[in-house]
Amino acid sequence: MKYGKILFSFIFLITLFVSVTTFVRSQTCNNSDECTRLIDDYNNQIQKLQGQGNTLKNQIAQFDAQIKLTSLKIAQTEEQINLLSGRIDQIQGSLGSLTKAFNERAVETYKMSKVSDPFMLLISANNLNEAYSTFSYLKKIQEGDRNLIDRLKKAQDTYEEEKVDQEDLQTKLAGQKKNLDLQKGAKANLLSITKNDEKKYQTLLAQARAEFEAIQAIIAGKGTETEAGQVSEGQRIANIIQGSSCNSGGSHLHFIVRKQDSTADSPFTYLKSGISYQNCSGSSCGGNDGDSFNPSGSWNWPIQSNIKFNQGYGSTWAVRNTWVGKIYNFHNGIDINSDSSSEVKAVRAGKLYQGSYNVGCRLKYVRVDHDDSDLDTLYLHINY
Repeated sequence: MKYGKILFSFIFLITLFVSVTTFVRSQTCNNSDECTRLIDDYNNQIQKLQGQGNTLKNQIAQFDAQIKLTSLKIAQTEEQINLLSGRIDQIQGSLGSLTKAFNERAVETYKMSKVSDPFMLLISANNLNEAYSTFSYLKKIQEGDRNLIDRLKKAQDTYEEEKVDQEDLQTKLAGQKKNLDLQKGAKANLLSITKNDEKKYQTLLAQARAEFEAIQAIIAGKGTETEAGQVSEGQRIANIIQGSSCNSGGSHLHFIVRKQDSTADSPFTYLKSGISYQNCSGSSCGGNDGDSFNPSGSWNWPIQSNIKFNQGYGSTWAVRNTWVGKIYNFHNGIDINSDSSSEVKAVRAGKLYQGSYNVGCRLKYVRVDHDDSDLDTLYLHINY
């Protein structure tokens, strides 16, 4: 009978939908095993390399392992996206088929509802067997309708969830590809600086270590300082040294916010947003690579925009991904520069001190003791 064919079609579509869903899920799990094993292998390899001697060869090997690891993660994410896209397409097709089946059955159910009263069935049927058969099919169709509505709702919910997962994976993939570019750039930059020479690499490490120790000493109040008088907010207090300076490879201002207990705080908590900048905290300037640039305070910036943002505060991209992580695991300020001016200005009014710390060379800095708080600001790699 017609109603029997409709019911059979409904059961077939539901079975197909469930089997497709199960098949795609199992394939996703099976296909990711090999990538997962290789990712674990490279993570272990990187940990072993980090525990070995601090040589240029070792550092390059770490870069290579990190690049391979990130490439594997990209391949795994792309595979997940492909499987999910196929799954979404099949769910969408199943939804269309189920919706069509439901619409067809709704018409038939409506027609049958006109004669659903047992008395009407008896008087309209040719015989008792036909009346009973029609009544039985009607009950099955009505029960199937309720089941189909539930299935359609669940399928629609699954479809929406999968779309969100797909968007999340696309965002994840973009971040992985960006990180891969940064890692490749960091490796190329190190080879360019050292010319693949072990002595130059060791010199680079020694300079960075000396600079870090000097900055830590300055934050602790061990620098030699001379009071230079009162300064107002926005007043010029120094100039960024152009080119290399004491244990620094290039022009930049290392800006620190120091609390009363001689510990550093994030400058982004105090500096205002809305300033023009270039993010250079990855391997090259441009975009939003590397560290987050997220100022949220009210202070004016110590240098003029457009600002080159070279390294952020805390566990930075460079700390996590390059050789500087062998020197320190936490960056105590932010490194910035300006294309338009070398002038350094006080971010708040206060008493100015001109200082230096000897670490085989003279690392010069200025400090402003703020009038309106218990905070100091320190400005390093400058001339006064």
